[in-house]
Amino acid sequence: MEPHPAKLAGIGLTPSMRRALMLRDAVFWGAMGALALLGTVVVLFVAWFLVGESLPLLEKGGLLRFFTDEGWWPTDGSFNLSPMVVTSVAITFGALLLVAPFSLAFSIFTTFRGRTAATRFLRMLTEASAAVPTVIFGLWGATVVVPLLGKLAPPGASLLAGIIVLSMMIFPTVTLLTQAALEAVPRTYAQAASALGVSESTTMLRVVLPVAGHGIFSALLLGAARAIGETMVVLMVCGNIVQMPGALLDPVRTLTANIALEMPYAMGDHRTSLFVSGLMMLFLVSAMVAVSEWMSLRGRTRLKA
Repeated sequence: MEPHPAKLAGIGLTPSMRRALMLRDAVFWGAMGALALLGTVVVLFVAWFLVGESLPLLEKGGLLRFFTDEGWWPTDGSFNLSPMVVTSVAITFGALLLVAPFSLAFSIFTTFRGRTAATRFLRMLTEASAAVPTVIFGLWGATVVVPLLGKLAPPGASLLAGIIVLSMMIFPTVTLLTQAALEAVPRTYAQAASALGVSESTTMLRVVLPVAGHGIFSALLLGAARAIGETMVVLMVCGNIVQMPGALLDPVRTLTANIALEMPYAMGDHRTSLFVSGLMMLFLVSAMVAVSEWMSLRGRTRLKA
């Protein structure tokens, strides 16, 4: 049963009841603040741990050596991470380029045209697919995508395979966030354009999408942050060969896959270099999330204006 509006406003309450409400509010917000602080402390602790583990090797040769050494031969003291950094960035933005038009089209249709039971079912299916374990996508990629690409250029495990499977994996994330950005656009904008005789397609392209642009861009960045940090998918479908990608069908290895493959037996400077890889990943993901939040904030400010 809903509380009476007078009670919500604090009208007609005795002093003891007011004190009880104030105490309840204080406990609630204190608990929320403590949990928020705990989450921040955990992230800072992880960053501090990575910096501490990486520092011994960084002090020996600096960060630049991880891009200028002759190659990735950690047992011989050569720690060039450039091929894996380039591969991680290439596979992420390749997946974004592939998924962006499909996510945008799906979001526009289901938000502004989808009023049928079938469309609602598709939206529910998209929401459910966001919870599918990434190993399932990796299994599908290893048994379907890699063999198909192998017919074009053996062995099939390649940069392109990773792009295709990662695009499938981040499709629900990008789509759901894009739908939220489109739904945040006030309907009065479209109604005003319609009253002026503007066609629906022009209204969508010239009014709705520009207003929702910051939110859509934020959705793409968050999808990229998820893709660049993925391990299992790229481990299963990319081939795991440390080389600079020269073509889409070249087998490659990402930073995350390298950490997963070599950490079990790495020792000494080899082990430390893997923590440097993790530190780079943390910076890349943090930068993407920060830009996403900034774009989202700009979008909300624009809508309020």
